[in-house]
This record gives sequence, structure tokens and C-alpha cells, in this order.
Amino acid sequence: MKILVLNSGSSSLKYQLIDTESGELMAKGYYERIGSMQSFLTHKVNGEKHVTGHYAPNHEVAIQVMIDQLTKTEYKVIDSLDEIDAIGHRAVHGGEKVVKPVVITDEVIKIINECTELAPLHNPATLLGIEACKKVMPGKTMVAVFDTAFHQTIPEERYIYPIPYKYYEKYGLRKYGFHGTSHEYCSKRVAEIIGKPIEELKIVNCHLGQGASICAIQNGKSVETSMGLTPLGGISMGSRSGDLDPSILTFLMNKENLTPDQMNFMLNKESGLFGISQISADARDIEAEAWNSHNHNAQLALDNYHYLVAAYIARCAVAMNGIDVITFTAGTGENGIESREEICKKLEFLGVKLDKEANKVRGQEAKISSEDSKIAVYIVPTNEELMIAKETEKLVKSIK
Repeated sequence: MKILVLNSGSSSLKYQLIDTESGELMAKGYYERIGSMQSFLTHKVNGEKHVTGHYAPNHEVAIQVMIDQLTKTEYKVIDSLDEIDAIGHRAVHGGEKVVKPVVITDEVIKIINECTELAPLHNPATLLGIEACKKVMPGKTMVAVFDTAFHQTIPEERYIYPIPYKYYEKYGLRKYGFHGTSHEYCSKRVAEIIGKPIEELKIVNCHLGQGASICAIQNGKSVETSMGLTPLGGISMGSRSGDLDPSILTFLMNKENLTPDQMNFMLNKESGLFGISQISADARDIEAEAWNSHNHNAQLALDNYHYLVAAYIARCAVAMNGIDVITFTAGTGENGIESREEICKKLEFLGVKLDKEANKVRGQEAKISSEDSKIAVYIVPTNEELMIAKETEKLVKSIK
């Protein structure tokens, strides 16, 4: 089957066209600055990059331009829309109502909309992509694959928050977790690499990018994860704070006369690695300042980040009563040689031993632990789009 995978942002659109039978990535692209006169599309096919500076006032136009690229005579990969069997949408928050990939219906759209206040940066964008596809490709089967669905197996005592229980009953305030598609893909892939059934493994997957989360996967199921009610919780990230003493919020709101929206902006956009370093939300920029200029705040931001990641991996060991495999994925996870080394150093008490030479790789599958390490450590580049395509294919075939 040929599955079109879409990941819609508020002003962006990422896509991949995947042949699930062969696993071939037929084409991919990224539409940026949608709604701006400077909007443009970078389309990649056959290893070649084609940049189109086409004004897209909205997602509907962006998707139409994308389709034109897929069928363009010079480098077309399909003759018409008829060749696309289904569309898989990346969705972020489905609350407790969605526990697996679902065919998009009016009821599913309603659920995504209801969960918007829990993922205000992500769910509205997903809805934009869905509505645009309904107009440009009417009648085409669409599937939503939710980041939160994979974590619905986390036990109640781990997802409940120690606040009055009535707020869980009234508002659904609990840990949901995110990056579920990435965590599921990487855990399945590392089981294949090792050659063991996933049901026999205790895996900790570290999805470390601008957004970052850690997940304990036991017997193929999520049993603990770092992100919480929203993608803001857990370990610190590029510009997100992660978990804090909650009194910090009320203290600053009183002292600085901040509104809830202003506080939310600070925690999402001005905190994390950027907040401590005051340099950038990109770990590469911070590393350059720490190493080349011996910038104290840059080094402090990195040290804090590495400590928090290692500490949460140890927490996952408690959740599963041990760890067999640790995997690193996403931007920093796949490319951060020094970050991986610093994190693994802090886990030596668990028996982790890094092979420094093997660790000198970026963006490729590799075992980076030594042979005598009690816990195997791997780099597994994530492929959320392929996972979404496979889940979409499986669901579509089941209803035909």
C-alpha cells in the first residue's frame, strides 16, 4: 500500500509517501512558514532536493502544492491521487479516549478538539491538516496515530498525580506521556537488532531532541515515561522546563505579576537548556560555547540535562526491576556523541560500560556499549513516519 504520512504544525507541514509493502520512502518534504508570504516547500525524491517558493496561505493550499510535487512530470512518484491508499496523521493528545490508532471520523475529530487544552501547540495543528485533507482529497481514508496511545498501558499508580482525586475525575489530570510512536518504533527495532522477542526485554528508550522524553518498555508495553499531562513535563528540553517544584510557578507569578499565559510561555519557550545557558535551545550551540569559550552557564545547562536524563533512566530501572537495553534516538540521541557519553558515565553503577570508539558515530544504528557491559546500549534512529504508515496500513486492511 502507498500511505501518505502527514505531521502538521501550526505553520508547517511534514510529509512522507511510503510504500509499506517494500518499505520504500518514495518522497518526503517539509513545507515551512505556511500563512506567510515567505512560505516554501523543500521536496526530496530520489536523493534530490527541490525547493519551491510557493505562497501557501493555509494548509489546504500547502497540501495541494505537495500533491503537485508528487505528480510533477520531472520527478513524479505517482501518476494521480488514486494511487494513495490512505493518509496517516500524526496526532499528539487523545486523552484516555484513544488507546490505539483510529480511522478519523467526526467523533475522533471531536476528541482531538476536546484535548486541545492539554496540547495547545499540537492538536489544533493536527486538525488543520485533517480538515485540509478532507477538502483536497475528499473520501480518502484517514487514520490518526496518537503519541499518547502507546502509554495507555502505564499502571494507574504511576500515572495518577498526588492532588485531589476529584480533578482527575473532573478534568482527566494524569500522566499521559508523548513520543509514543517513536518509543514503540525504537523498542521494536532494537529487539529485531538484538534478535530477541520484545516480550522478553526491558528497554529504556531515550528520545532526546528539542522535545525529549524517556520511556520504560517492558514486554513491548510502556510502563513508565517522563512526560506527563502535557509535553512540557519530565526532563528538561531545548526550551521547555520539564518537571519543577510547583511552588516556583506561584512564587514567580506573584513576584513578577505574571498571567497564566505568560507563565506558560516562559516554561515552554524560555526555559530548559536555553533558560540556563541563555544561549540557544540547540544543544550544538551550547556545546560549542561550553567547550570553545568555557562558558559556565553553557556547561551548567549540559551538566543539568545529562544528570536529569540519567536519573530518569534509573527511575525506569525501578519501574521494570532492571534494564536489559538502553536506546538513544532523535536529534541529540542519535548525534550527540558527548551527551551519550556523559549520560552513560552516570549509569556505571548499573553496570553500563560505554565503548568510546563505537560511540563515535552519528545518525546510524550502532551498538555503543562494551562487550562486558551489563546493559546493552544502542543508537536507533527513529522513524515515526514508517511506524505511522504501518499502523495505518494495518488498520485500513482490517476494515476492508
